[in-house]
Amino acid sequence: MTAVHRLRQRGLGPGTPIRVLAASGQLGYGIPEAAFLAGLERDPHFIGCDMGSVDPGPYYLGSGKLATSERITKRDLKMVLTGSLKIGVPLIIGTAGTAGAHPHLERTLEIIREIAREENLSFKLAIIESDLPRDVVKRAVKAGTVRPLGRIDALSDQSVDNCTHLVGQLGVDAIIRALETEPDVIITGRACDTAVFAAIPFWLGYDKAAAMHMAKIIECTSICCVPGGRDAMLGILEENSFLLESMNPDRAATPLSVAAHSLYEQSDPFTVYEPEGVLRLDDAIFEAVDERRTRVRGAIWTEAQTKSVKMEGAEWCGERTVLCAGSCDPRVIENADEIIAGVKKNVASIVGAEAGPYELIFHVYGKGAVTLFEGSAGRNAIPPEVFFLVECIAPNLDDAKAVITVTKQYLLHHGFNGRLSTGGNIAFPFTPPELTSGSAYKFTVYHVMDFLDEDGLFPLRMEHVNISS
Repeated sequence: MTAVHRLRQRGLGPGTPIRVLAASGQLGYGIPEAAFLAGLERDPHFIGCDMGSVDPGPYYLGSGKLATSERITKRDLKMVLTGSLKIGVPLIIGTAGTAGAHPHLERTLEIIREIAREENLSFKLAIIESDLPRDVVKRAVKAGTVRPLGRIDALSDQSVDNCTHLVGQLGVDAIIRALETEPDVIITGRACDTAVFAAIPFWLGYDKAAAMHMAKIIECTSICCVPGGRDAMLGILEENSFLLESMNPDRAATPLSVAAHSLYEQSDPFTVYEPEGVLRLDDAIFEAVDERRTRVRGAIWTEAQTKSVKMEGAEWCGERTVLCAGSCDPRVIENADEIIAGVKKNVASIVGAEAGPYELIFHVYGKGAVTLFEGSAGRNAIPPEVFFLVECIAPNLDDAKAVITVTKQYLLHHGFNGRLSTGGNIAFPFTPPELTSGSAYKFTVYHVMDFLDEDGLFPLRMEHVNISS
């Protein structure tokens, strides 16, 4: 009997509280073990983990690599897999391997199988792919059912084709299809964080507004607490409300800290858009149960008339090298713009005929790279020190190294008005100061696509892991 089959037999449904254990806000960065074990002792009905995000940027989606170390990733996967099987409850893992494309999903599955062999585990596994068929996306572009998210170019056939990987964020419906097969474990490609925690409550008929609001909060585990952290979080979904409690006794889910979490990753704290509908939080109420727990109610869920999927695609744009340098010379800092312009001109004259097309970008921290320095003399004040982070992106690594190496030397010895010393105006934190950071990628697909046929977008397959042992 599988974990989902047992869950069905427990008679859960509206009016019966369901306990949801959120084990990790992003699996692979180290799950605090004590809090997770405390969560298992609370007899959760299922365990959910988010494993990925767009936050680390386009590199991981583009390259197909995990952002996390494989050792800690395996540690975390072992913890949640053995924990869920020990107590016999379903485990749902979303956005496998950081970005959720095929190579991320497959590497995660390889680690899962390794753990199963080493621990002699047997279980039924449901796998949901999230790589989008490019012909489907192109047809949607032509039909006018694709729109950009933020400041990004409109999609074209070329931008779709240029992506090394192109994924869609699957929602609750795709996971419900997997639940119908009654597995023990579900692992997905790119998924909405909320879908991991809302799918089972939706499937069992619980109030969708309360379920989705709870999912939105607990997917980040104890970040919504005081002090915030990464410890496992227990959500108890009731008839039309839910109770929140961190599994670390040193963290408190207060009405203020939980309500403040509505600002997390949201341009509008009152509106949460999901593939299946819209969650409105205008009338949400946050009430303290005690000094560590909060009950939440009052959200409103509206089903979408047309379902949609957020798409993410990354395109290779070259090989990157980086130069790290700093200065506390007030004359260098005052003349930074002039120095940078002169260095760029000199570098172009040296490598322009030798290297292919390249980008040389200076980020001057302390002088506008993140924010304007504002001392007692106002915004035009000279900061006490600056850090030059210089990147070169070129068609190949040799060209990128050539450009950044020449840049280093001309930055170190550039002459400028008022210079007192011909050397020593620039300091390097380590040697070599030029670093190779690998391939560079950029998001070229960050759009929403309306769709009708979800089965065609997110194929499902089953696997019996180590079932004969």
